[in-house]
Amino acid sequence: MQQVMETDVGISEYVGFDVPKIEGIIKQRFTDFLVFEVDLDSQVIHLKSLDMPTSSKKGAENTSSDPTADAALPPAEKSEATEEGPSDAAEDASSKALPAASADAPAVDSAPKEEETSSANQGPWPERFTESLKPFLSENAIAKVKQMFLEGPEPPFVSDGGWGGRQAKKVDEDAPEASASAPPEPPAQEEADTRGKGKRGRGGRGGRGGRGGRGGGRGGRPGAREDHRKVLSDPIASKEKRTGLHKIVRELFGGKLDTETDTTAEPSDDGSCIAIKWSKSGGRGGRGGGRGGRPEGRGDGGGGRGERGSYPSYIHFTLQKTNRDTQDALAHLSRTLHCNVKDLSVAGTKDKRGVTVQRVSLRRGNKTVEDIYKMANSLNGRRTMEEVLKERGERGIRVTDFNYRKASLELGMLKGNGFVITLRNVRADSMDTIDRAMRTIKEKGFINYYGMQRFGTACIPTHSIGLALLKGDWQKAVSLILRTRPGEHPEVAEARNAWLVDGDLDRALELMPRRVVAERCILESYKKQHGETRNAMGALSTIPRNLRLMYVHAYQSYVWNAIVSERIRIHGPDKPAVGDLVFDESSPSKAEDGGEDAEVVAEGEETNEGNGGRSGKRSRKPWQPPKVKTLEEADLDKYSIFDVIMPLPGKDVDFPGGALGERYREFLRLDGLDPNNFVRKQKEYTLGGSYRKIMHLPKELSWTVMRYTDPDVPLAQSDEDKLLGMSPPATEEDGKFLALQINLQLGTAAYATMALREVTKTETSSHYQSTLTQASEDQKYRTGDGGEGDGSGTAQGR
Repeated sequence: MQQVMETDVGISEYVGFDVPKIEGIIKQRFTDFLVFEVDLDSQVIHLKSLDMPTSSKKGAENTSSDPTADAALPPAEKSEATEEGPSDAAEDASSKALPAASADAPAVDSAPKEEETSSANQGPWPERFTESLKPFLSENAIAKVKQMFLEGPEPPFVSDGGWGGRQAKKVDEDAPEASASAPPEPPAQEEADTRGKGKRGRGGRGGRGGRGGRGGGRGGRPGAREDHRKVLSDPIASKEKRTGLHKIVRELFGGKLDTETDTTAEPSDDGSCIAIKWSKSGGRGGRGGGRGGRPEGRGDGGGGRGERGSYPSYIHFTLQKTNRDTQDALAHLSRTLHCNVKDLSVAGTKDKRGVTVQRVSLRRGNKTVEDIYKMANSLNGRRTMEEVLKERGERGIRVTDFNYRKASLELGMLKGNGFVITLRNVRADSMDTIDRAMRTIKEKGFINYYGMQRFGTACIPTHSIGLALLKGDWQKAVSLILRTRPGEHPEVAEARNAWLVDGDLDRALELMPRRVVAERCILESYKKQHGETRNAMGALSTIPRNLRLMYVHAYQSYVWNAIVSERIRIHGPDKPAVGDLVFDESSPSKAEDGGEDAEVVAEGEETNEGNGGRSGKRSRKPWQPPKVKTLEEADLDKYSIFDVIMPLPGKDVDFPGGALGERYREFLRLDGLDPNNFVRKQKEYTLGGSYRKIMHLPKELSWTVMRYTDPDVPLAQSDEDKLLGMSPPATEEDGKFLALQINLQLGTAAYATMALREVTKTETSSHYQSTLTQASEDQKYRTGDGGEGDGSGTAQGR
């Protein structure tokens, strides 16, 4: 059994095919691969402070403001806020004089000054919002959108002066509407404050207002008020302009605000009005209260008590992890923070091998930011504050920069990832070759292949298991999953052999680690069937759904890679060709569903290497395939190569035109699939399909060449090490080794290793890279000086 190489998963072509090969080692050290999440405001996420955060009264006031507004800032963030922009500086001003609060009494008595509060409230509305909306809305409409946005997803509370639930003494028969109208709702804090051990929230059973009283609806559930706020545009006659408004609102507000054609206005020859309002899911934050007006936070270990303080329901923080995959890190945090892992969410999963930084949200329940900081940093007797501020986080995890928020993060709430990638022991025929390779990717981009980690690191690629599932060959799928894999951990290999060689099911289960999920599920299914193995489909169904779909999606990715390679071979990587597919710009579904994303993702599909190979899109509505256009000769001048898309196989997509489309169908037939039928009896294996752009241009790209002698010296520094004051990386002008450090930023559907592949023309599979690393180590010990350098700025080829 051989290791999986790039050609095995359809990866074969290059853009700069005329640029000579450059050899280099990827990920020799964890800090050689730094990943930084880019949020929806295009801000690159970094660790800002290691200090204890403080809750403030402003946190309570922010419950009716924008969900992205900060409600707690660590002290050390003050010095950096002015560098980040006026909104952070304004936020800083409002919390500068706030003393630290204890975990038991998080709110302080002194409220921010009036001018500070006003300044801080401007933070969530950058000036670019106004400039972006000017082509579509009047100044008055923009002001109303701004006011509605800053109020947040919950309509502002209006006090009832304590008269809620009291019956009027006299009803004016001439004004029946007045007698029937409900009084305004009371502030939410009243419900939270009256909720406690042995008490019932107002609006619940026994509460004032009776069953379903002032809370509205059964049990007075908080936050159930209907939101009638909306802002109408002037009539817009141009369909393109209306589409543009839909698009810009979606891009600016990341789904928090919805747009729709207003149907309440009188028809006009001047066009239709567009209504802008808060999305129904745009910040309410999931589960509401239950009977009796119970606030959120059940299941947090708080015994059903109301949330401590009147802070928003979520705490967001920045996570840096080293050599841990995202789910593993979240599982560790759930144990440390004494919460359910489902209460933690991220915008995207990140690579395991490397140092990655991203935001995480926590349904806080009864916890404050101080509580989370103490638990995450083991300030429970195991560590002292001095150790926290001077030593790295435990088990490769550091949690910092806490803020209260009204809404949780959802998968897909990011714009991409920034990377700092260091290639070690670089060997090129000249410095000019390195510059040519980098300029090629900067100006022409790279082929947007699915990277090797999409297909697993073992000799049995995940896409082969996916094909067996799509063909209904359940026994083969089980066989591939259970088959031995060279180089596995000894305990896993021993567990496989216990079953495959000895037929000892009990011993196999005893030896198989719980982290080996799919194999354990199958063996446990066999155990329940008393060793019977005929029901392979039933055994497969016990594997978690996301893992099973990963196999199927890997097959889609394999087909996509192979067909894109065919397209590049036929037509080249520079220009569109007749028969290519592009998104139909005039399609309403494009404007409302597909957007400008590099990939339109169906349910369950995930992409992006900065996201560990997978980064899903949020599903606000049932997925509708966008309309596409097949290019003809007259269309070629209207589009660039960066507009060309290729479908992933499925029932809801179109194939390219001409010979390439026929080649696509033939490829599927050779694999035993019907290109015209992707519907399966097992619905979860029914492929909907999606589209992905065939080329990707980095949003930012720069590079530096450096020299070093010690093969183990760090050449890049993590955020945590910078904050701990550790010595920065040191290079030597006349060092023996040559390194290439690349800074780039990619969108959510691109793999950083595929960008590196274009630069180096070198195999990116883990097996091949490990051989390079081993060769470097052997050379280090063999020569005693770490390698062959000519001291002239070039590296000798091997």
